[in-house]
Amino acid sequence: MHVLFVTTRYPPHTGGVERHVAELAEGLVARGHEATVLTADARTADAPRRQRRRGVRVRRLRGLAPGGAFHVAPALLGAVRNASADLVHAHNYHSLPVLFAALGTHAPGFGSDTPLVVTPHYHGASASDLRDRLLSGYRLAGGWALRRAERVIAVSDWERARLADDFGVRATVIPNGLDTERFADAEAPSPDDATHPAGGRPYVLSVGRLAEYKGVQHVIRALSNLDYDLVVAGAGDYADDLRAVARETDVSDRVHFLGYVPDDELPTLYAGASAFVTCSGFEAYGMTVAEALALGTPCVVRRAGALVDWIDRDDCVGVGTESGVSPDEVADAVREAVVLDAPSEPLPTWDEVVDATETLYRAVLGSA
Repeated sequence: MHVLFVTTRYPPHTGGVERHVAELAEGLVARGHEATVLTADARTADAPRRQRRRGVRVRRLRGLAPGGAFHVAPALLGAVRNASADLVHAHNYHSLPVLFAALGTHAPGFGSDTPLVVTPHYHGASASDLRDRLLSGYRLAGGWALRRAERVIAVSDWERARLADDFGVRATVIPNGLDTERFADAEAPSPDDATHPAGGRPYVLSVGRLAEYKGVQHVIRALSNLDYDLVVAGAGDYADDLRAVARETDVSDRVHFLGYVPDDELPTLYAGASAFVTCSGFEAYGMTVAEALALGTPCVVRRAGALVDWIDRDDCVGVGTESGVSPDEVADAVREAVVLDAPSEPLPTWDEVVDATETLYRAVLGSA
């Protein structure tokens, strides 16, 4: 079969949705299928407008992304309509390519009638007031796009429930997966190594874009009650604010900002951490939690968004609520987590995700 993926961005851009789409597309190619990716990132991606990447045909269309959101690329509409794919799989409700994919396949008198599958990666809200207002205005059109899909895939039970509540959409849960080979040979950094991320001291780890909603500030404020340093892997506009929090709480010498860390260097950081901590307020899955657990690192996760799906595991400790996080509670949760064994149960692999998605595709095509 030939699957056309429609998404906002694609590697070399990094991010959870980008990785998800790449793993699916490359996994299908490895099984003898065809995969084409249409993206709205031609103005920003440091990559050719057209290329074949690991067997996947990639076409990047020009678009606008005000505030880094929505990715308006009207050319997607015609590109979807004129594609010769057997099935279209669109990703990321929080951006317009899903709407263009639905219009290109199901618009009365214009659509191609190609079956549509949507993975929304839906987290219900945004940390930005402006984006929240834009999402509110987009709700009618976005809901129409979701309801046009023959099947909707949620990456977590939490997301499935939100899609049902917010749009009346029934979704099938197929979680994100893990590249087990990527983690197979990872070893913790030696405390005597000059490149140890915390100067040889035990540390807890945070990984992700530095934005206020990611909640790293809560971990920094908890350090004064902990005997651990904090290693922060990630870059973003909130970095200076986080450094200010570290100065205000007199823990600057115990917070290590590494900036952007390439994917192939993250496993060592995970493996060396005493615990992984994420206090993010908006997540549709929690990929970094799965990665930490795969390296045997127990986790502290906020009771917010799809992160709540992790706290039933024996290797994760819940902290805070949707409305806030207490530094004392973070400190207590870290002390509870560091003695846990991880992973306490198997984690999904990308092979399993491709298996389940391929089966869903066949069911859709059979129905069509």
